[in-house]
Amino acid sequence: MKVLVLTGPESTGKSWLAEEIRACFGGCVVGEYVRHFIDSEQRDTCHADIPTIARGQLAWEDAARAQRPHLLILDTHLLSNILWSRYLFGDCPDWLEQELLSRHYDLHLLLDPRGVPWVADGQRCQPQLAERLAFHSDCRDWLQANEQPLRELGGDWLLRRQTALHEVQRLLHSE
Repeated sequence: MKVLVLTGPESTGKSWLAEEIRACFGGCVVGEYVRHFIDSEQRDTCHADIPTIARGQLAWEDAARAQRPHLLILDTHLLSNILWSRYLFGDCPDWLEQELLSRHYDLHLLLDPRGVPWVADGQRCQPQLAERLAFHSDCRDWLQANEQPLRELGGDWLLRRQTALHEVQRLLHSE
């Protein structure tokens, strides 16, 4: 099983690319638990929700891992929970980073916010490019500092799709 993570700022095409990759290569997509949480609770998150959201994300990931698909596509993982918790609340439970580092991921596709428009959807809160660029930088810094396999994707929608499919093809044919 190869585990692919789509990560980066909001409104960069992670969910769309996850489905494009699944359509081309098969596999299983795990969505973003926080969206489910906000829809279910009908409110914004607060600091006390972070452990619940993180455990929900992990439960979805673990259920998908248990199915042993040849390709597991994660629309996000705990890195987003960690960074958003720090960004929104100035704090993050220590166990999230430890839990993230205890798991194996074969490739992270880090999406750049430049080249595609920001789209409001009722849950997004970073309309300013500078904010999304800072989040992108924080993602890259964490992934590099923790020696996680990483490829950056940028450009317009077509280029993102082409690059993502190329990288997944390489991943699936690697030993």
